[in-house]
Amino acid sequence: MKFQGVLFFPVTPFAPDGSLDEERLAQHIESGVAAGAGGVFVACGTGEFHALSSEEIERATRVAVTTTAGRAPVLAAAGGPVPVARDQAARIERAGADGILLLPPYLVSAPQQGLVRYVREVTAATGLPVIFYQRGTARLTEATAAEIAALPSVVGLKDGLGDIERMHRIVRAVRAVPGTEDFQFFNGLPTAEMTAPAYRGIGVELYSSAVFAFAPEIATAFHRALTEGDEALVATLLDDFYEPLVELRDEVPGYAVSLIKAGVTLRGLDVGGVRAPLLDPAPEHVARLTTLIDRGLEAIHA
Repeated sequence: MKFQGVLFFPVTPFAPDGSLDEERLAQHIESGVAAGAGGVFVACGTGEFHALSSEEIERATRVAVTTTAGRAPVLAAAGGPVPVARDQAARIERAGADGILLLPPYLVSAPQQGLVRYVREVTAATGLPVIFYQRGTARLTEATAAEIAALPSVVGLKDGLGDIERMHRIVRAVRAVPGTEDFQFFNGLPTAEMTAPAYRGIGVELYSSAVFAFAPEIATAFHRALTEGDEALVATLLDDFYEPLVELRDEVPGYAVSLIKAGVTLRGLDVGGVRAPLLDPAPEHVARLTTLIDRGLEAIHA
């Protein structure tokens, strides 16, 4: 399972009664695949994994698999307590996904060998390939990362810490392990485009793009410019769109998700609000997001 291009992390639409809206999820995913998504990561961080039941994760995965119809790999998230993560992994496999994004254990800090044990026990519940998400309380040393990368079903590591030196050591340590030539690394920071140039410098070219969920034209143009070395367009988009988007995102906790969801609605597909404990963006923040989207579109069409 190899990824190329922009990785799509759909939001999870909710109906007016708060239930999972499968029809709008299918529409959302179809538009992303049609825009050229290199992979569909459903019910993950942008998709409010933290607020979904295991049954909803399974349903969302099934919708993604059916809608994508083999045009792009489909992965879904599992994580938290070991029994819950194992159940989610089995459900994701049953729904027909191509792989799993494994989030860290819930709340508890663990020793390095405990993290290895966590990955080993969860992956034992599924035959699917797994990408481990380093973030929060899951902070790997390079030796631990190499040990996890050597597990039979682990095919990738996604970084959500943003410690470039640590990640550089991890990449080098994993690459030194025989048989890891196809192992993949991902930049998983919020609004990953802001750090994509730095991550490319240490050999991490793949990144998750939340912006692709509501402005695939901008996300695709940025990715193309970055890949082709169009430094002028990269700088323009960082200055005029991504940096002010990050500033807005950082004003309220949870906006890394709720702003994205508001953006999808602004672009024509009403996906509802966010579930607790997050809050929907204030009207003035939605207005600023509207302006930013317009500026981003202007930049790529200049």
